[in-house]
Amino acid sequence: MIQHWISTSQRWFSILGISCLMVSCGAGGRQAESDQTDSAAQEREYGLQIVPQEPLATPAKNKFSKITGWKDGKTPIAKRGFSVVKFADSLNSPRHVYVAPNGDVYIAQSRTERKNEDEDKANARNQFKSASPNNIIRLRDSNGDGVADERDTVLTGLSQPFGMLLLKDWFYVANTDGLVRFAYKNGEIAKKGEKIVSLPAGGYNNHWTRNIVPNADSTKIYISVGSGSNVGENGMEHEVRRAAILEVNLDGSGERIYGSGIRNPVGMDIEPQTSTLWTAVNERDQLGDELVPDYITSVKDGGFYGWPYAYWGQHTDPRWKGKLPSGILEKSITPDFAVGAHTASLGLSFNKSDGFPEGAYIGQHGSWNRSSFSGYKVMFVPFSKGRPAGKAEDFLTGFISDAEKGEVYGRPVSIAFTKQYMLVTDDAANTVWAVKRDE
Repeated sequence: MIQHWISTSQRWFSILGISCLMVSCGAGGRQAESDQTDSAAQEREYGLQIVPQEPLATPAKNKFSKITGWKDGKTPIAKRGFSVVKFADSLNSPRHVYVAPNGDVYIAQSRTERKNEDEDKANARNQFKSASPNNIIRLRDSNGDGVADERDTVLTGLSQPFGMLLLKDWFYVANTDGLVRFAYKNGEIAKKGEKIVSLPAGGYNNHWTRNIVPNADSTKIYISVGSGSNVGENGMEHEVRRAAILEVNLDGSGERIYGSGIRNPVGMDIEPQTSTLWTAVNERDQLGDELVPDYITSVKDGGFYGWPYAYWGQHTDPRWKGKLPSGILEKSITPDFAVGAHTASLGLSFNKSDGFPEGAYIGQHGSWNRSSFSGYKVMFVPFSKGRPAGKAEDFLTGFISDAEKGEVYGRPVSIAFTKQYMLVTDDAANTVWAVKRDE
């Protein structure tokens, strides 16, 4: 979906000439009232979005990308005022990045494994037929130049690891089938860990990823678990504890569902001004080029965000027409901010480095269920006072080499910040990029 920003809705309606619905991006989908504060009026100006109303306004199509890799010193292109250097290369499907408080950089190396998939599709999804590496490596940049000069493999034999977290004397790893913790002392991780939470494993397409972040005071851990299907077609009895963000104590006890109806929440971070949990979400497939928009949203404790019955608030998924559970639409919360349909928005991080604009940075792995490419970049959404406060911008681009031929250099996934720069994993090109502020 191409996101449109408007100040006078009637003018844009006449230009677009299509049937649309207008939705507000306020918290919980509440529409701004005319008598609210100036800050709410500003949010209303920036947050009014146009979303195509009719499913399948265009046919559902697939267009898979072919990975060519980065050659001849080529790199992604950063926003003006920033430059890109290769932090590390020759990796093996670097999926997620985590920066520890001491500056150590941890990379979870893992990928989807599918049998009997043709080579083009496997390449497009970065699902090469070799086994997932299932390990975590530690990288160190001793002089702060944005290039790692130390590399160690610290954990092996994992089960499609993704999220990582260091709290007190424990290093946590979110495998696809459970949350595991390892003793941590003096910068070193014990080789043997203990599973403290079992999780439903695997998932539809790439929904095997399990991310973890602490709450604002580091007393709880949030765990993201994607759906096991596109829209519940396998039966909702198979979606228990899925399409949700779980909350547990640091020892794994006290599990509860913090947010639900979230098809595939991957990126998660705590917004620093309000200490609110935000997530980046992959929405459903097979409703056409412009539906359903992926989104970032604050997550309300106990909130329900529609999947699989509804999308973007209270719009019924046609595949559930006539079969909706009673009262389910009224519960569905409109997300805060659309980031484009089928962008595969996987990474989410708020700025933590000096010199970077305040806001959310979103790693968009790139479309496959769309007739033309969308995503394949890092998007930036400016924030003010804990809320989106402006038009989405391209922050890191250049991943698409030839759209007509369906060729891309790589595919960005996860984002994290050191004190000096931003890190972006590129699992298709087996590279991690550092984005630095120009001096």
